[in-house]
Amino acid sequence: MKHCAVLITSKEHAELADVAAPGTLGVNEIRGKTVCTLVSPGTELAWNYTGTTFPSLPGYAAVFTAEDIGAEVKGVSVGDMLFCMGPHRSFQQVEARAARPVPKDLRPEKGVLARLMGVSMTTLMTTAARPGDRVMITGAGPVGFLAAQMFALSGYEVLVVEPDAVRRRQVEQSGIRGVFAKTPFDDASIAGTVALVVECSGHEQAVLDACRIVRKKGEVVLVGVPWRRQTDAYAHELLSLVFHKYVVMRSGWEWELPHHTADFDAHSIHSGFDTALRWLASGRIVAEALITMVDPRAAQSAYQDLMHKRAKGLFMVFDWTRMPASGGKSG
Repeated sequence: MKHCAVLITSKEHAELADVAAPGTLGVNEIRGKTVCTLVSPGTELAWNYTGTTFPSLPGYAAVFTAEDIGAEVKGVSVGDMLFCMGPHRSFQQVEARAARPVPKDLRPEKGVLARLMGVSMTTLMTTAARPGDRVMITGAGPVGFLAAQMFALSGYEVLVVEPDAVRRRQVEQSGIRGVFAKTPFDDASIAGTVALVVECSGHEQAVLDACRIVRKKGEVVLVGVPWRRQTDAYAHELLSLVFHKYVVMRSGWEWELPHHTADFDAHSIHSGFDTALRWLASGRIVAEALITMVDPRAAQSAYQDLMHKRAKGLFMVFDWTRMPASGGKSG
């Protein structure tokens, strides 16, 4: 049987290519055919598609069907649907503890969104803000859109700032009512009352605005990656705000938590994925209408659509069930 993967073979060029068969299955590993994989537009466009190192194997979220199970793996059966942090490849092979069961009533193309939810799940687990506090999300791309719903589900009063009108409508349709085109400094009922800003845009002006809008000793968590400089703002502006408003500004580093739970580490990256999968299965995360399914053989046009903002919806998912039974290239 042939195996294949989406590879970035040169700058701004993606193709479906044959890859080597998986290695020997470890006693604690699971292997199986990929059902779908999620495209992370920020990372994959900036790091892989327009990067400098080739070939590059992008992708870090997959749902697959268990086919081969290591001798020491417990609690997994052939045919089980599993989520993992896997690449755009026709098969997945991971340690059993890195594969999370997908609830039976959750469609796989929605299940892969758990990976993006995990990005801000760390902030949700570590913030000093408490349910009932006011939280602002700046930037309603894939990560910010999901973060807004996650914080709302957790009992926070959620506000979203997003300059793009289409994305604002998407947020409103998810059930979030406090949506703004720009930071609402002129609203006296909001200015100085925000306990936490989850900054998902990676734009330095949004960071400055966040420091202006938070209450004293409020948190500003930097989740969005600042891929490039976008303003001529001086560091002094930021430092002055942090100093005079006692702002707690910190990284939104998602790996701050351990990968797995332990006796004295109840919360972890993978426990966060379990929570995300449950919320997705319950229907409390609204996203179905914003998922676009793409044949992996059309990867080049898919990345071009993302780069030039022609992509429909908010989430792009490669559908590996469209591949021929051999798993090889076609067309």
